[in-house]
Amino acid sequence: MIIVKVKNAGSIEQALKQYKFKINKTKQLQKLRERQEFTKKSIKKREQNKKSVYLQKKKSQLES
Repeated sequence: MIIVKVKNAGSIEQALKQYKFKINKTKQLQKLRERQEFTKKSIKKREQNKKSVYLQKKKSQLES
């Protein structure tokens, strides 16, 4: 649960800004969207492999 403390003279806009920042930082929205539909383990592994290959290529390009 995310808690945003609002000071006595604090504005609602500032509290919303803090709330959005905390949501993005903790990746809650991303997790929620992931859980909306089921993905098979094989597809998750495939995506993870694609990501790792991409990151390795990017890392090797930076080193060159």
